[in-house]
Amino acid sequence: MSVFSTRGIAAVAIAGALGLGLSACGSDSKDDGKAAGTTTQPSAQQSQPAQNTPGTPAAPGQSANGTAGKAVLKAGTDAKLGAIVADGSGFTLYRFDKDTAKPSKSNCDGDCAAKWPAVTTTGGVTLDGVDQSAVGSVTRSDGSTQVTIGGWPVYRFAADAKPGDTKGQGVNGTWFAVTPDGKKAGAATSTAPQTDKPSTGSGGSGY
Repeated sequence: MSVFSTRGIAAVAIAGALGLGLSACGSDSKDDGKAAGTTTQPSAQQSQPAQNTPGTPAAPGQSANGTAGKAVLKAGTDAKLGAIVADGSGFTLYRFDKDTAKPSKSNCDGDCAAKWPAVTTTGGVTLDGVDQSAVGSVTRSDGSTQVTIGGWPVYRFAADAKPGDTKGQGVNGTWFAVTPDGKKAGAATSTAPQTDKPSTGSGGSGY
C-alpha cells in the first residue's frame, strides 16, 4: 500500500471522529435547553402573592343598624320604670319637662345639649314597638331635625355608660325616661305631673 493511501484512510477516520463529536455536543445542548425550559416557568399560584382585602369602612353618619341617617326607636321594659324607649344601640331615651309638646319645642341647647344629646335624624325613623302615630319631629335652633314621641323631643343622657342604664331618670326633677306614647316612665311612682306645659322648676338651669 502506498503512503498516499495510508494517509487518505487516516484523514477519513479523523473526519468521522470529529463528526461524531460535534453531533454529540449538539444533542447535549438541545437536552440542556429542554431541561432549562421545564424549570423556568413558575406556576400561576406561586406568581400571585396573597393579598389582604381591607374591610369597607362605614359611611359617615351611618347608624348601628346599618341605615345611614336614620334614628331608631325601640320599645322595651325596665324592671323599675316599666315601659320605656331606647335607641338603636339600646340606650334609654328621655324627655325634658322644660320642653313643650303642643307645639313641639326643644329648650335644651348649649351645655344642656352636651349633657343631653338630642335624638336627631336626616333620613326618617325606624320603629320597633313604637306606634307611628306617636312619632314626629321638630326643628332645633341649630337647624337639625329632632325626633319627638307624643310631641315631646327626645334625648339621650351622656352619663348613661351602657345600654339599659337609666341614670337620667328624675334628674333635677325635670328629666324622665320616655314611654312609647310620650309619657314619663315610672309615672306610677313619680310625683311629677303629666303635663304638656314646660316645668317652671325651682330656678337655675334645670338640666
